[in-house]
Amino acid sequence: MPAENHAVPRILQRLDRLHARVRERALLYRFTLATRILLAVGFIPTGMVKLLGRRFTVMDPATPVGGFFEAMYQTGPYWRFIGATQVAAGLLMLVPRTATLGAVMFMPVITSIFVITVSLDFQGTPVVTGLMLLATIYLLCWDWHRVRPLLTAAPREPLALAEHRLTPAERGIYTVGVGAALAAFLATRSLLPAAFMGWGLLVAGVAALAAAGAWTVLVLRGRAAAVAGSPATTDPLASGSEKRAF
Repeated sequence: MPAENHAVPRILQRLDRLHARVRERALLYRFTLATRILLAVGFIPTGMVKLLGRRFTVMDPATPVGGFFEAMYQTGPYWRFIGATQVAAGLLMLVPRTATLGAVMFMPVITSIFVITVSLDFQGTPVVTGLMLLATIYLLCWDWHRVRPLLTAAPREPLALAEHRLTPAERGIYTVGVGAALAAFLATRSLLPAAFMGWGLLVAGVAALAAAGAWTVLVLRGRAAAVAGSPATTDPLASGSEKRAF
């Protein structure tokens, strides 16, 4: 019997199935949300500086790094365009429905930033930008089912992907944490009064601890339910999750 013309390539089939298994982990879902938040909080304030037409650094223009930033600043509209791109990508990252688009926008930006920091020998900065680049790649892998059509037109076998939901308490914690962290980092760029820095970091730290506590409680509840003989689950955080075919 002749092979089907529309068979899914084996390598793509394996990637699709691996992606489906990874997406079942509700803890990784929460890790993904935290990663999006960290990238957004890191990019929105720095993007706002450029968007408002301000200098990013006060380093001596006679140095390679200072000269580079001064040359970029002098481009004017292009400098603001870079800032607008960073702000837009960060905001998109914070909205679940547009997070994939935000990650796609992030990719060329953070790649260019990483190459610049390596090329100009920023002390220690390539480590930070390298981690941000890896985080962006991870986010694109998490949304493989949405990124895949951009890379190949090959068919895919129908798979059910887990769709997770946060508890109301977690949503409140994430919202407060994002707002506080953004306020703190905007203050570091003199875009908000300096008082917001301390309070913002304090509230964001408390929110991070509360989120970790919520994860721990859910894990312990899942384990207790398994011991009590409740229906088995491979993920103690998976309550409130459902599967959707893609």
